[in-house]
Amino acid sequence: MPRDARATREALVRAGARLFAAHGIDAARTRDIITLAGQGNDSAITYHFGSRAGLLDAVLRAGIARMEPARAAALPTLHPGDLPAITAAIVQPTADELRTQPGRDFLRITAQLAGRAGIRDHHHPPLLHDTALQRQLQLLETACRTTHPEPLALERIHHFIAFLTAALADRATRTSDETTHDHAAYTADLTAMLTAALQAPTTTGLPKNPQPHTVDSSPRGGAVR
Repeated sequence: MPRDARATREALVRAGARLFAAHGIDAARTRDIITLAGQGNDSAITYHFGSRAGLLDAVLRAGIARMEPARAAALPTLHPGDLPAITAAIVQPTADELRTQPGRDFLRITAQLAGRAGIRDHHHPPLLHDTALQRQLQLLETACRTTHPEPLALERIHHFIAFLTAALADRATRTSDETTHDHAAYTADLTAMLTAALQAPTTTGLPKNPQPHTVDSSPRGGAVR
């Protein structure tokens, strides 16, 4: 790809990320993205990405690519039965996106898409295919299914993704490059909360209509049944 074309694509990706994050993936105006990218041609997005959806896809792929080296490096150390380690390996690179403006934009965008991941139906978006992140999610499912039936395991992973992306998107709106001094503590606490949620016992087997406690009114008095 010629240098000028590559520079234009990169400028459009940066501008798209900025405005998709600030205004929403549906509300951000194409004309504003083109202007912010310093382009004068109204067809710049169509020319370089095919469509507005193509630009969004490029923004998401750029974010995933930034995290891939860390995820790939962690994969050989992960055991399918070690849920805390798998959770940490997923959370850490994602939370590290808070450290840069492009990363914070990416987090605010992914929170808008969390409900579309299709985890409960064993469907991963095409942009995750053959990535270290996809492998990590598969390991997470394997770990969850050692203690929970498949439907419950998938439901919990769905909520795991929703909580993770929402929490990081919220922090991304309140974080700048100068306010990340407590990043390690924040990431550790977020990882601990998510691990606990995935490992929480189920209510399966509890009585559907447990009898309420009553107070014994006999002369012995005060005993709770």
